[in-house]
Order: sequence, then C-alpha cells, then structure tokens
Amino acid sequence: MSAPDPDIAQEAIEYTYAQGWSDGLPLVPVSEPLLERFLEHSPLPADQVIGELPQTGRSVTVRTAAINAAMAGCLPEYFPVVLAAWEALMRERAAKGGGWQSTSGPAPLIVVNGPIRHELGFNSAGGVFGPGFRPNATVPRAVGLIVRNAFGVRPHELEQATQGLPGRWAICFGENEEESPWPPLAEQLGTPGNAVTTTLLRTSEYVDNRHTASAEQLLGDFADTIGRSGAWIFQHAMAGLVLCPEHAQLLANAGYGRAEIAAWLAEHAGRTTAQLAAAGKDHADGGVRFPGGNGDPDAFQRTLPQGAASSMLIAVAGARNAGISMVVRYFADWSATSVPIAAGKRAAVA
Repeated sequence: MSAPDPDIAQEAIEYTYAQGWSDGLPLVPVSEPLLERFLEHSPLPADQVIGELPQTGRSVTVRTAAINAAMAGCLPEYFPVVLAAWEALMRERAAKGGGWQSTSGPAPLIVVNGPIRHELGFNSAGGVFGPGFRPNATVPRAVGLIVRNAFGVRPHELEQATQGLPGRWAICFGENEEESPWPPLAEQLGTPGNAVTTTLLRTSEYVDNRHTASAEQLLGDFADTIGRSGAWIFQHAMAGLVLCPEHAQLLANAGYGRAEIAAWLAEHAGRTTAQLAAAGKDHADGGVRFPGGNGDPDAFQRTLPQGAASSMLIAVAGARNAGISMVVRYFADWSATSVPIAAGKRAAVA
C-alpha cells in the first residue's frame, strides 16, 4: 500500500482553515464515505435536531455533529459517546442559556463510565486531565467544534470569554471504576453501564495532599480550596471533586461515601465575613457579591448553599501513585444526571 499524498492532505487541511471551521488546530478532512461511517454508528437519524441555541437562532443535527466529530479526529466508534455527551450537556441549564458565550469561558467536564472505556481506549488512570489519548482528546474537541460551527460561537464574536479556561475543549476521561471504592458515578445517578456525565466548569484546581492519613484533615484541605474567596462572584459557588484512587480509598476506609463527603464539605467550606471583606465580597443580597461592611466579622459564610450537598459531583480518576486530586468548579449548577451511551445502527444490526 502506497503512502497517501501529503500535499493533497495539506491542501484539504488548509481549505478547512480558510472556511473558518478550525479551533486553531488542523482538522481531519471529511469525505462522504467517512461521514457515512459515523452515521452508521448513530442510534438517531441524520436529520434529527439534537440541540438549539435560541439566542443565535441556530440548531445542530446529528449529521452536523458527525461532521464535526470527524473533523475533530474521532473514530466513528466514538460517535455514540459524542452524542451522549452532547445530550448530557443539553440537560445543563447553563449550556442551553448563555454558558457558551460567557465571559468565564467555561469548559465541559465529560466523565465516561462502563466497559466502553476499555473498548475505545479512554484513559481513566494517570494523566486523565492531560493529553496523550485519542478518545479523551477528540470527544471534547468534537463538542467544541459543534459549538463553534453549528451554533456560531467563536472567539471575538459571540464568544465573550475574558481570558477563558486552559483546555476548554479537552476535559474528558473515563472514571477509574477498578480502583474506586464506590459504585460508578453514572450508576449511582441511576444509569448503570455505558454512560456519560457532564457539567460546565469555571475551572479546576488541584489539591496535593500526600502527607496525612486523616480523612478529616484531607477533607479540610478540600474545604479550604473550595472556600477560597476568588471563586465567589455570587452568593454561593458550587463545586465537585475528581478524587485520585488514594484519596478516595482513604476516605472510604474512614467510612465516607459520596454523600458523606459532600455533606462534610458543604458544612465546612467557606470563609468568615472578615476574610471575604478583605476581598470586597462580604455581602450578597441574593445575587452578586459586593462590599457590605455591616456584618459580624466572625460569621461563617458557607460556599455551598443549604441543601446543595446532593448536587456535588464526586468521581474517581487518575493513578494510585500520589495523593493528588482536583476540585472542579461548576459554571452554574449541575443537573446530577447521566445519559446512557446508545448503540449505533451498525451495532444494533450486528
């Protein structure tokens, strides 16, 4: 078999740049046969609308999503995961509102559960927030290209991110179910097997704690990170955790499940009024924070609102080689639901 002509490939890549379709990186040119292979893996008809952005008057169909997934570098077998991730994001209030255009420039967090992690080669262990694995990299990139090309949300145009988030279209990983002490995240949310869970993030912040065997000290470290004043622009701020196996097992061995972890953090994450006053954020009248000056300086203000513990996403991912976990901050809120990954037409026939 002779090698493909690189000049022809380069010409096709430059054509995609000229059309404004690219996110800045080279795109895979999409032929009709390649597009058909993607559509064969879809459980939905090609012309079905799977998302709308009313403020732009634009929508996305399965066919458009398939074109962008192919351009992103996905294999056709990844397309059911892209569709499930997209459906999950469409359940998020912020994604259907102004999230894609926000000054925060939020990033989708995509967590994959089930045997499909191994079948498609999703990384669930070391380096899950970093590069190096095709499905982890291309599935979220497909989402980004759909937002860009179907909804028309581009930087300096409809996208208004002040600085944006590093890796905005790159946070996707399989949960490390094998080393998690709890049921898979999607299963705990009522969707066992192959499934996707998503939300939009403002940012992610690592917590390096490898020097304590105390569950409460570890939780205190997480609470301190969650409670920092810089995260607050509204009366409350929502957050979740992606725990490394070492931290997850330490907490589980001390009797903490997901619900207990969330309840502990909801009670202990926050700052005093005096600490918030030093940042000009000590008062909130149900909305944006601003300087107040009249409150009890020793009063403790909780980061998470009352009753929010049930909406804390807690997943397990990464390697068991150090005590390093990640606090993930929601852009707004989280639907606390998962979406099953449906088999495509080819798989159903087989």
